[in-house]
Amino acid sequence: MGVRQLKKEILELLSHKDFEKSLGKIRKLPARKAVNPLFSFFYNSDELVKWRAVAAMGAVVSNLADYDMESARVIMRRLMWNLNDESGGIGWGSPEAMGEIMARHGRLAGEYHKILVSYIMPDGNYLEHEILQRGVLWGVGRLAHARSEDANLRGLAAWTAGLFDCKTTRILLKRLENDQATLTIYLNGKLEEFTVAQLALMRKRLVQVE
Repeated sequence: MGVRQLKKEILELLSHKDFEKSLGKIRKLPARKAVNPLFSFFYNSDELVKWRAVAAMGAVVSNLADYDMESARVIMRRLMWNLNDESGGIGWGSPEAMGEIMARHGRLAGEYHKILVSYIMPDGNYLEHEILQRGVLWGVGRLAHARSEDANLRGLAAWTAGLFDCKTTRILLKRLENDQATLTIYLNGKLEEFTVAQLALMRKRLVQVE
């Protein structure tokens, strides 16, 4: 199958109503051939296609890592390069894809989670572009929700994501609205205890007050 035909086929699968069935078909494609079309769909004008490409990238790369870890690392490094100023691009979808991949694969999470978090750290590899910040927050939240047993990480992700009123962070917050684990945050000059759910719902309460 040629490159154009493969890209057309993957686009049709990403657009299909039954995405779970489509995802199964995408996972059966040769990983190295599927990756490039999926990268291109991170820039698709259809937001649903973009998000499904992120999910598919997570599935494809996590599968790849099971039998060819080094090739999976190459893709992770490519995602990181896309977020580097020297790449000449903006890196749409890259932090989300990093989070999705690591949510699905423990070894990759162990190797790369600190790099993803560094993109929102002022003393790290902080990304100034607001849209990319949203993507990093979603990626961190996706990773924390899937793999972290640390309520502090989940809660802080919810607290930070609540600052951004956008579809991507609302998806993250919705997933945490029933999380009753507790954590303590230094806030307003004192230490306050919250549940993760309270922090996830904080933005919703602020909108109602406004």
